[in-house]
Amino acid sequence: MMFDREALLFLEKWRTKKDRKPLVIRGARQVGKTTLVNIFSKNFKQYIPLNLELAEERRIFEGKQNIEDVIDALFFLKNAKKNEPDTLIFIDEIQNSPEAVKYLRYFYEFKKDIAVITAGSLLETLIEKDISYPVGRVEFLALRPFSFREFLNAIDEKKSLEAVDTIPFPDYAHDKLTSLFRRYALIGGMPEVIKKYSENNDLNEIKVVMGNLILSYKADVEKYARNETVNRIVRHIIDNAFYFAGERIKFNRFANSDYRSREVSECFRILEKTMLLRLVYPTTSIRSPLVGNKKRSPKLHILDTGLVNFISGIEKEIYNANELTAVYKGKIAEHIIGQELMTRETSPDHNLIFWLREKKQANAELDYLIIHNGKVIPVEVKSGVAGKLRSLHQFINLSSTKQTNNLAIRFYSDKFAITKEKTTESVEYTLLNMPFYLCNKVDDYLNWGLK
Repeated sequence: MMFDREALLFLEKWRTKKDRKPLVIRGARQVGKTTLVNIFSKNFKQYIPLNLELAEERRIFEGKQNIEDVIDALFFLKNAKKNEPDTLIFIDEIQNSPEAVKYLRYFYEFKKDIAVITAGSLLETLIEKDISYPVGRVEFLALRPFSFREFLNAIDEKKSLEAVDTIPFPDYAHDKLTSLFRRYALIGGMPEVIKKYSENNDLNEIKVVMGNLILSYKADVEKYARNETVNRIVRHIIDNAFYFAGERIKFNRFANSDYRSREVSECFRILEKTMLLRLVYPTTSIRSPLVGNKKRSPKLHILDTGLVNFISGIEKEIYNANELTAVYKGKIAEHIIGQELMTRETSPDHNLIFWLREKKQANAELDYLIIHNGKVIPVEVKSGVAGKLRSLHQFINLSSTKQTNNLAIRFYSDKFAITKEKTTESVEYTLLNMPFYLCNKVDDYLNWGLK
């Protein structure tokens, strides 16, 4: 079963660029990189897929003197037409061949007429091992788990998808979309999990799939651990990280271990490169550019909220919950919104950021900050009355000027509304109250609401 992805729009724009570079798709294992390219390949007259886990296909790039030798070997092995201009070459699992990475620059410099896409779960880790990386001669696309919109499409909720794409959102669809988003927050956005759900709606089978995914991540990372100590710490982090999702963590003795801060932080960096997790650092800034302070404790964000739920054993709590922000001290609601916010970005380097203020008697922690048209916008994930958004109010009080049109976003479980509010210091601001299921559309609503 193949599901259409929003990344196909990015790929189509890439295909038609005049100065097209080889494209490197980055993403954790099992997020659908190969499937995405297979779907996209239907736009070409000739498709040449390579899997560099196979020794025969790795040899195409080994011992060759120039790009012409590689092209000749590739087209011969695949019985392809060398003079077909509308050709896509897909080099999957490229991390298995340093030589293939090297040749990407020559595809750009000498074979621009051939579209080249590569994928590999641990490409950046590989590159650190004395491999010349073709800087400036490739471009990147991050592929992440399914967004809520992609989830609706996958389970054939076409009418619900139409409602989500309607601005302003029709109130009559609120209850159904709230229920569907809660189910999405429960099972997450991993393609194989959504496939199982769309086939039989069996949560027990989903749990088996989740467990197999974690085993595959462990096996994948272990291939590249440089020694047994790193291997052991990485396994410890994977075994325990899901229980700390959405929380601020300390590296030293992470998860009741005896491991020291330096070695734990190094292993977290390895796992960040696999895109299985990310460390979200706070900023104390109220204006762009937003730079995370790496001297402060980060929040731990996992690739997929569904994995968090099932591996940490809280799936039944979510299944039975009426209010998403009441589950797991509100961390699951915050986590799934962070996951949705990440779908707005195509760069593998993009990360979330939250705001922190640590002052005597005036501590504040704001869930997220986002940039829209160059403007920093505070984001809270919280139900209840707007007057109790204390951290949000502190941010607006500090950032407000007479020339500023103060704007904030609150993601919650109620209906969409734009309200005029005042902070604790009587600073006026506009609050976009957005139901969870509209998170993926936040930029469209900001453009619409600010007209």
